[in-house]
Amino acid sequence: MAFPKPRNINVERYVGGLSKFKRIDNSIKLSANESALGPSPKAIKAFKRDKNKILKYPESDSNSLRDVIAKKFNIQSNRIICGAGSDQIFDLVCKSFLQKGDEVVVTEFGFIMHKIYASIHGAKVLIAKENKYKASISEILKKITYKTKIVFIANPNNPTGTYLSKKEMLTLRKKLRSNILLVVDDAYFEFMKKNDFTSGLDLFKNKPNVLITRTFSKIYGLAGLRLGWGYSSKKIIDSMYQIKPPFNVNRVALAVSIEAIKDNKWTKRAIKHNTLWAKKIFSVLKKNNVESNQPTANFFLMNFKKAKINSDEVFSKLANKRLILRKMTQYKIPNSLRLTIGDKKANEHFIKSIESILK
Repeated sequence: MAFPKPRNINVERYVGGLSKFKRIDNSIKLSANESALGPSPKAIKAFKRDKNKILKYPESDSNSLRDVIAKKFNIQSNRIICGAGSDQIFDLVCKSFLQKGDEVVVTEFGFIMHKIYASIHGAKVLIAKENKYKASISEILKKITYKTKIVFIANPNNPTGTYLSKKEMLTLRKKLRSNILLVVDDAYFEFMKKNDFTSGLDLFKNKPNVLITRTFSKIYGLAGLRLGWGYSSKKIIDSMYQIKPPFNVNRVALAVSIEAIKDNKWTKRAIKHNTLWAKKIFSVLKKNNVESNQPTANFFLMNFKKAKINSDEVFSKLANKRLILRKMTQYKIPNSLRLTIGDKKANEHFIKSIESILK
């Protein structure tokens, strides 16, 4: 008897950070780059206020949120598209641009969802080697052919925490053919405190051949509501609206995100917290011979090649102390773990634990 057969999609599945490990109770999850402080109290009030309206469909095109985003960042509302996480923006742009036989360039340790969505939509994905876990413009350019349609860059990058400077980003766009779309993933830009860095939106908001994506999952603490947005030329955004599902952003996410993005005081508090603890944790890692990126985002990629024990042993020992970190197996980064900066209590517990493990 014959049964319906799905097509064979030969794509690896994204594996998120663990919430639990074995039977460890009251685990502290530092594996998914979630917000240390959580959402703005004003956002939580909006969540409670909107709970009785969930029987109604949301706005189809997120107009109210787009207006707030446009005002905050001094950009045009009709060039914004919102999605269920920035993941959906990656999906929509790949769906809009890619056909079988097209090529997409990603970096060796770039955010893996860029590669996954390009593959799902039939493109050949070419991997540009990195230099000490940092994207290399020369290596990206080596991979460009007449078939190249899209280049993806996360800046700063997850999971490596490295970044390209303003000068490097401008050079990359200049040296790419004008008909290649550069997608700049701005997910962690708020945490950056480097003088030579400029966000993708600030650099390229007037460029017709760049798509910038942003998320509410990190600095705004709304990962559970799945919300992101993209900004590009009207022509590119209109093409994505042609295929965007109706009501793709739920009404609670819309209500909450509007208050979250307007609460500048809470955002500044979250940035201040991250900056403080990033410096403290980096100092502890350096003192204990753990190689890591300079503070750039709300996480660290930790390499244990100079430590007395390897990453698997460190992972298990931290898990026994209720701390759950992210293994780098899927990214094929050897002897490494990724640590998310948590709240004060979690960070203090991590510092005490890692020092006792590595002493």
